[in-house]
Amino acid sequence: MNYLENGNVECSNKLILAHGAGAAMDSPFMDYFAEKLGSDGCHVIRFEFPYMQIRREQGGRRPPDRQPKLLDCWRQLIEEFGPAENLIVGGKSMGGRMASLLADECNVRGLVCLGYPFYGFGKPDKPRVEHLENIKTPTLIVQGTRDTMGNQESVAGYALSPEIEVKWMADGDHSFKPRKTSGLTEQGNWDNACSAVIDFMNGLT
Repeated sequence: MNYLENGNVECSNKLILAHGAGAAMDSPFMDYFAEKLGSDGCHVIRFEFPYMQIRREQGGRRPPDRQPKLLDCWRQLIEEFGPAENLIVGGKSMGGRMASLLADECNVRGLVCLGYPFYGFGKPDKPRVEHLENIKTPTLIVQGTRDTMGNQESVAGYALSPEIEVKWMADGDHSFKPRKTSGLTEQGNWDNACSAVIDFMNGLT
C-alpha cells in the first residue's frame, strides 16, 4: 500500500490520514495538512486506497472500492503502525468516514474527520450519522459552515455522541474554502483547522 510520512517518526502523536473519494493522498489539501501538522510536532502518515493506486498507475477515473475493502485497508494500516491505542485516525471526507466506522472496533486513541460527509451530495434526507450517535472514541470533526455535505444548520439537528467535538470553519465549503466576499481565505481556514487538530491531539489522555 502506498503511503507518505511527514514529521517526526519518533513522535508519540501518530496521525493516519486517508484521502477523499476523488483526490489522491498528495492533493493540495492533503499535502498542506500533512506538512503543516508534521511541522507542528505530529507524525503524519498518509495512504492510498487500492482504487486510487490503480488510478495513479493507469490513469483515468475509477470509483472508490466498496466499503469492506476500504475498511480492510484501514485495519491493515492500524496494525502496521500500532498499537492502536497510540494512533489517531481519520482523513478527508470519505477517508474520515471510513475511519469513523471502525474507530471503536479498533480501540484507537482518537478520530479526526476533515470535512465529514454527513450525507451524499444532494441527499440530505439520507444522513450517515447513525454510528456517530454512540461513538465512544474521542472525535474531532472540522467542518465548513456551508459544506454541501453537512452545513452548520443541518448538523445542528443531529444527535451526535458527546465524544464528538465539531469545529466550524467560517464560510467554508467541503474543503474549507470561503467565498471571496467573506473577506476570509482558504489558507486561513486551513491553518485554523490544523490548529484545531493539534489542540485536539494534545488534549487526548
